[in-house]
Amino acid sequence: MSTFSPLPDWPTGCQLRRAGAEDLSAIRSLVFRAALDPTQLRWQQFWLVESQGQVVACGQLREFVGAQELGSLVVMRDWRDRGLGEALSRHLIAIASQPLYLECVGSRLGRFYTRLGFQAVTWRELPPALQRKFALACFAQRLGLPITVMRFVGEVKNPDWL
Repeated sequence: MSTFSPLPDWPTGCQLRRAGAEDLSAIRSLVFRAALDPTQLRWQQFWLVESQGQVVACGQLREFVGAQELGSLVVMRDWRDRGLGEALSRHLIAIASQPLYLECVGSRLGRFYTRLGFQAVTWRELPPALQRKFALACFAQRLGLPITVMRFVGEVKNPDWL
């Protein structure tokens, strides 16, 4: 089980904040450039990392009946490998209010989320609302595509940054 401690130091000038309606175009741009699912981009569910007025990372907690999904996590290419994806993920995990799930492509992302306390699950282990959403991903798994559906099973220690 992973236990969370306070956020690592942010790079100089970076701040974490909730998205506003004015951020939707920046969110869409990040999600499209990362070739992620653009169909459920509700700005009200997003948190952003901003530097000097520019959105450099985003992620959201999608609401479902009985569950939430950590989704649309993107860090701009020039800002990668600075801990922003991990810090933003840790924040979203800490504020989740229901069982938390995600889907990811590739073994590298699977290892990243495993380190954060996620564990691969089967379609049958998903709540009904997510069975519908992740049906295609689970079918792709059976075809051998590197898609993993995961649930957070770690433990969140009372974070100091909330």
